[in-house]
Amino acid sequence: MNFLLILIDDNPFRIYNKTIFYFITKEGKEMKKLLLKWNSLGLITRIVIGLVIGAILGITCPKATAIALFGDMFVGALRAVAPILVFVLVMSSLANSKGNAAKNMKTIVVLYMTTTLIGACVAVIGSFLFPQTLVLTQAATEVTPRSGIGEVLKNLLMNIVSNPISSPGEANYIGILTWAIIFGAAMKHASENSKKFLQDVSNAVTQAVHWIISCAPFGIMGLVFNTVSTNGLAIFTTYGKLLALLVGCMLFTVFVTN
Repeated sequence: MNFLLILIDDNPFRIYNKTIFYFITKEGKEMKKLLLKWNSLGLITRIVIGLVIGAILGITCPKATAIALFGDMFVGALRAVAPILVFVLVMSSLANSKGNAAKNMKTIVVLYMTTTLIGACVAVIGSFLFPQTLVLTQAATEVTPRSGIGEVLKNLLMNIVSNPISSPGEANYIGILTWAIIFGAAMKHASENSKKFLQDVSNAVTQAVHWIISCAPFGIMGLVFNTVSTNGLAIFTTYGKLLALLVGCMLFTVFVTN
């Protein structure tokens, strides 16, 4: 096709542009098909693929430390967006709640606290029945213990009334929840347009989280590469036991206690 274009067209710049457009269009279609095929796979499947690729790269080319950047970026993105997601979702839910929302919220809170307590008890019992030992890459820094219950309560209260702007940056979820509840209750008396705007912001943040979660295979690849290149495949034995204990406690909590 390109040879025929050269024969019938005497303008070399036009021939060059047409040739480049042809190859860009062809490569673009192939890339689009590849992306559609990749997105058609389930998230768990893509994560497993990323895990396997990360382990292989960690064994074959452990000095390619740039691959670990994918894991650091993924973890950083999750840490950055999680406080914003909690703040916006809670505030939007309270602002757009209807008359029976308070009663439903009370039931949800009670069920959440109960299941969380039961899950914590199951985890503690499981850790005593099947103790695990982890080797940390960094030594734990010295932590000054609290002097008493009074200091603990003081820190808790100060976290509750912490600056609402600095709380997301500091991952102070107690302060985030407190101010989200206050602002959400205050927004109940706002206009419908304001409530709709808040709901749109909530949907936008949720969509951003979905985009970040869709990058999980690459993040897992970077994290596994960093772990394997540093500690070798033997690390999977230790983390495999820990993962089995974690999944077992989760399944017991879901299918037995709940």
